[in-house]
Amino acid sequence: MMRIPLVLIGALVPAVALSEVPPVNKRIYGLHESVHIGELGITVPAKLDTGADSASLSARYIKTFERDGVKMVEFDIAIDRDDREEWGIQQNQWDDVELPLAGHVRIKRRAESVQDGERDFSRRPMVTLTVCMGNRRQQIDVNLTDRSEFRYPLLIGAEALKGLGALVDPSLSHSVGTPRCQEDQEDTLMMEAAGAH
Repeated sequence: MMRIPLVLIGALVPAVALSEVPPVNKRIYGLHESVHIGELGITVPAKLDTGADSASLSARYIKTFERDGVKMVEFDIAIDRDDREEWGIQQNQWDDVELPLAGHVRIKRRAESVQDGERDFSRRPMVTLTVCMGNRRQQIDVNLTDRSEFRYPLLIGAEALKGLGALVDPSLSHSVGTPRCQEDQEDTLMMEAAGAH
């Protein structure tokens, strides 16, 4: 039987303990969190999905247009009436929303949903939204697609999660509570990175 010197075992214990400590400026979130969307003035439940690249907001009746040389997108937020009432979303917050168009993103379609001769991707318009989870606020690009068949109208993917300094623990849900970013505060992630807490 091989004996491991106690000195070696003692050296390994701190390394194991350190590996469980989140890196500086990282924050642990649950699989689902409440997210405030600044431009819309609403708070909705979101699913945090490290397997998705981009973020998506449930929307329908999406159309792009140009106003005074600026590309815009108009849409309705696709959330059913019971959920809108439960989450306190008024008609002027979900109906005929207009925001600047941030671009388009290609989203690969599931193989089983692609018919012969169809493209294997969909092209979705994107908007830039300011989201707040817990006390962290970040601007993220969000594509628009109808997610009304899902429980969570907002999906936050890997790119946005990186920007938020997020670590996702799927055993948790709503772990950071109600969003509490102040409208006049600077980006809290930038402040923490600079050493202000």
